[in-house]
Amino acid sequence: MFLKINFKSGQNGDIKSLSDEKLIELYRNSADTKYLGELFERYIHLVFGVCLKYLKNEENSKDAVMQVFEDLHFKLRKHAVGHFKSWIYSVTKNHCLMELRKKKTEERNRVEIYEKIQTEIMESGDVFHPNNSDDLSEKIPKLQKGIALLKTEQRRCIELLYLQNKSYKEVAELTGYSLKKVKSYIQNGKRNLKIFLEE
Repeated sequence: MFLKINFKSGQNGDIKSLSDEKLIELYRNSADTKYLGELFERYIHLVFGVCLKYLKNEENSKDAVMQVFEDLHFKLRKHAVGHFKSWIYSVTKNHCLMELRKKKTEERNRVEIYEKIQTEIMESGDVFHPNNSDDLSEKIPKLQKGIALLKTEQRRCIELLYLQNKSYKEVAELTGYSLKKVKSYIQNGKRNLKIFLEE
């Protein structure tokens, strides 16, 4: 099987003959994870299929399956479940939608951070302009690559200032550089990034 989860082994024919509802009841009464293990075996393909449908990525879907089943430990103790198959489908779908929302928010934040950097670097302000022919998703990696190619001092100062939203004073404290040096590294780093982006 492509996934492993921390459920006790020991499933046997007797357990396999039990209904979903009985397995849930036994788990709630005993907290013995072998009952969850049997539910896992029964519904892993359904859950994985739902995850793949929404997340469109096999590795992310596998991670989501693990998370869904790990959450069963407390969810089945907290919620009364009538029909497990439809319930686990809904739980899985909601988990995937939440992951997609989180990813979208993270991506939006990442775009905003890099747009902030380029605004200060490029006076023309058109490097990431929506009307520009290159797609934004292609430009951000270029900016990331440019930052990675900077000298260590410049890269460190720019990452702290922009990506971690530190002040000049905080950058100086964290790096041990003087405030004058920090400003110089950032100015030179921005100039080098501008050259790189204009290539």
